[in-house]
Amino acid sequence: MPDAHAVTAEINGVTIAYTDRGEGPMLLLLHGHAYDRSMWARQVEVFAAEGWRVVAPDLRGFGGSGVTEGIVYTEEFADDVVALLDHLGVAQAVVVGFSMAGQVAMEVLHRHPERMRALVIADTVPEAEDREGRRRRHTTADGILTGGMEAYGRSVLGRMLAPATVESQPGVAAEVLAMLQAAPAKGAAAAMRGRAERRDFTEVLRDARLPVLVVVGADDAFDGGAGRRMADLVGGAELAVVPGAGHTPSIEQPVAFDDALGAFLRRLDP
Repeated sequence: MPDAHAVTAEINGVTIAYTDRGEGPMLLLLHGHAYDRSMWARQVEVFAAEGWRVVAPDLRGFGGSGVTEGIVYTEEFADDVVALLDHLGVAQAVVVGFSMAGQVAMEVLHRHPERMRALVIADTVPEAEDREGRRRRHTTADGILTGGMEAYGRSVLGRMLAPATVESQPGVAAEVLAMLQAAPAKGAAAAMRGRAERRDFTEVLRDARLPVLVVVGADDAFDGGAGRRMADLVGGAELAVVPGAGHTPSIEQPVAFDDALGAFLRRLDP
């Protein structure tokens, strides 16, 4: 369906497409690698109806936003996020970052903590890549450029979703696969290379002085205990484990995800 609330803006030299829905305090939803803002379609409607101004951008290189070739660092994504807030005239937002964008959100917290009212990080990891991890991400980026997004999407689908989701929710699996395969290859490769070089966010979380919610799918193939580690790093952080979900609980188990996010938002200071 066409997005009736789609808008574009020139942000840091690139066109950024975003959805802007509702009125109230800002809830900013950031998508993961090779996804786009359509992953948040349900959450946009749910939380706009609950009194939030919900903004969901396509990060540069994805969806309807412009592509920057080569490499896009986590710091650049974070600067785009802050510049978008400036463009919208918003001083603070509750920032929700999924997977790659969880690291983008932590970079925003590191560079611009005053712009963040609260942080929600879903299915991500705080640590920097080691030497092998950097090599693997650059190799993956090479493969994206040579093999294309159709092959890449097929190769990662079984890790983006829980096996039970793929089997029992074929429509969800098809939706996620189509989203992955529609991503621009040059944008996906540039973001993958940037992730290889990201900072370690362990101390960023340890020093956090704001409400934090960590969400993780119970069957997330990438987690390896990262959800619990992140929650333990932040004094007073909440941890929500979504049963029956893999790496993408907002799509696999949206009711449970929305319940966890909604409960957290309602506990924030007015």
